[in-house]
Amino acid sequence: MKAAKESNIKLQVGHVERFNPAFLALKGLDLKPMFIEVHRLAQFNPRGTEVSVILDLMIHDIDIILSIVKSDVKKISASGVTVMTETPDIANVRIEFDNGCVANLTSSRISMKKMRKMRLFQKDAYIGIDFLNKKTEIIKLKEDQDKDAFSFDIETATGKKTIAVANPVVPEVNAIKKELEEFKEAIEKILRL
Repeated sequence: MKAAKESNIKLQVGHVERFNPAFLALKGLDLKPMFIEVHRLAQFNPRGTEVSVILDLMIHDIDIILSIVKSDVKKISASGVTVMTETPDIANVRIEFDNGCVANLTSSRISMKKMRKMRLFQKDAYIGIDFLNKKTEIIKLKEDQDKDAFSFDIETATGKKTIAVANPVVPEVNAIKKELEEFKEAIEKILRL
């Protein structure tokens, strides 16, 4: 940061998942999660193994969680294991926030299959984001505006509830291109000031 400032160079961290179409599909939705579960699993690739799986893979999910949860971090617990490299290849992190939200993240770069899923649980709603397959799902108690959602009834201890399942439109966006366009726009905005 200091070198960029001294050289008058514009710098941006490359968190491309911010521009993933599955995440962009939630734009405008009131997100107030109280529990978040994340699994980011990858098959082994020697690229990036000079750092832990947290800095290699999990960092993207930490970034998204910090942008969604509007609260300060209260406590972090973490554990990791080295298996194939000299740095942790699999890790689990629990982040507790002052507002009571808890995020549980697991990342592995030694899995047999790929997975990049985030699940948000908030009052009366479950939101699933599949970053890998570019799919988003919202399951919640049905409201009048949920006319286009698939719905079904369930019996609960307090009576019948109607559940709505919606798949918001996932925009056709090239995440890397969108990230670079926003970087260009940010530079142009700074230059206009």
